[in-house]
Amino acid sequence: MSESNEQSISLEQIDNSKVSWREYYEITKPRVVALLVLTALVGMSLSVPGAIPWQVLLPSMLGIGLLSSAAAAINHIVDQRIDAIMARTHNRPLPNGRISNKNAITFAAALSIIGFTMLYVMINPLTAWLTLSGLVGYSVVYTMYLKRATPQNITIGGLAGAIPPLLGWTAMTNEVHPHALLLVLLVFVWTPPHFWALAIHRRDDYAKVNVPMLPVTHGINFTKTQILLYTILQFVVGLIPYLVGMSGWIYLIGACVLNLAFFAYAWKLKFNPESDTAMKTFRFSIVHLMVLFIVLLADHYIIPAIA
Repeated sequence: MSESNEQSISLEQIDNSKVSWREYYEITKPRVVALLVLTALVGMSLSVPGAIPWQVLLPSMLGIGLLSSAAAAINHIVDQRIDAIMARTHNRPLPNGRISNKNAITFAAALSIIGFTMLYVMINPLTAWLTLSGLVGYSVVYTMYLKRATPQNITIGGLAGAIPPLLGWTAMTNEVHPHALLLVLLVFVWTPPHFWALAIHRRDDYAKVNVPMLPVTHGINFTKTQILLYTILQFVVGLIPYLVGMSGWIYLIGACVLNLAFFAYAWKLKFNPESDTAMKTFRFSIVHLMVLFIVLLADHYIIPAIA
């Protein structure tokens, strides 16, 4: 598939009457959005001692989910040229012509407007604007600029993907609290080793499209060292919620086990890798973050119940 890709498969010639809703669902990156919404839910839960009123829970989760989905759709629109060349992404709906560019833009705009309006009207303006800033940070600052400008793209741009816990917190309290920022920090330090493991596995793809991911610019061995160092930093940061009294012993045990396991994967990747170690590390990192936030949730509700 050439770069000019006849990839413009004349997008205007697509018979949009045959486009399935599944194509639009795919460009929202639903699994990524589900993880972001989970972290937002934990932020909501940790911000108050009791249950979350459904009148706040439902519009908050939906609004955050819609804007996150819009950011993912914009990412598909902006990256369709390089997506058409990379093996991992060439079959996405935009580069292979299953969705037209015009329809994708309309879809992303609709998600953005509905999500922002829902948060602004039904929750509070602070949450609406913070969520919109996350969309801009990911789809504009990261996707349109940082991704192609610096090998530290994911380190800097990862902040946009780390803010959902803060959004959940502000949805409940209408304020930015240090504990909410600590939740953001947990996701922020997790993002580079998570993504760099995938970048190692797909290093040749990124080199082919001239995207300066760390394994392309600094080499795979250097990237493995960075992943290992970040898992150590992650272990240290993971202790802070317990040390400041934000969480209890259930979280402490869970965080230590999960962070040690991530470190073990990083150690193997650095010193004793097999052909699939990078991808296994990437997949474990997703489980790691999901379970870590579930443990935070369990700790928040179980410890007061047994105290």
